[in-house]
Amino acid sequence: MDGIITGDDGVTRCFWAGSDPLYRRYHDEEWGRPVADDTRLFEKLCLEGFQSGLAWITILRKRENFRTAFAGFDIPTVAAFTDVDVDRLVSDVGIVRHRGKIVSTINNARRALDLQAEAGSLAAFIWRFEPAPESRPAGFTMKDIQPKTAESTALSKELKKRGWSFVGPTTVYAFMQSMGLVNDHLDGCDVRDAVEKERAAFVRPGAIPAKVKTGLA
Repeated sequence: MDGIITGDDGVTRCFWAGSDPLYRRYHDEEWGRPVADDTRLFEKLCLEGFQSGLAWITILRKRENFRTAFAGFDIPTVAAFTDVDVDRLVSDVGIVRHRGKIVSTINNARRALDLQAEAGSLAAFIWRFEPAPESRPAGFTMKDIQPKTAESTALSKELKKRGWSFVGPTTVYAFMQSMGLVNDHLDGCDVRDAVEKERAAFVRPGAIPAKVKTGLA
């Protein structure tokens, strides 16, 4: 099928997963599966910013180094980083040593704290921008691939309004794809149905569980 490859393990995947074992695991186990944890969401937004201009596999190979360098992307800890930390990070060969993106990550942590106070959690704010089901294609093929959407543009605009940086619409859409706000696994990919089931069972942050709404115990 168009855009689908079959690995030597017999699994059919989206073309971009290639043959690298690390990339395959990311495709199979992470990409598109819904996330509600603020730390993971913040980490991914930051890493998508670092990825700008680079291949994602480059960031993926350095991800553990990034986690060590940025204290596991714990938002309050990163928000408290100082110029001393910036100098330390610029000298860290294990990460992407881009001063602007490093400073942006610290700034964005501070803005994330503000957003948590505003919305209750980073997740509750971000999931407001999940596209309506009727706006999505019934399946997903190569012709449906796009670099940004109305929703990613809206989320980007709102983040920038709150002082975030390195969060353009294309960066934000890549984030939305990876964190499960959309399921962009291609038709014919063995993972697509599993992701769709996870999304169907996922309780959106801020949503009232059905048993509470109906009074069921």
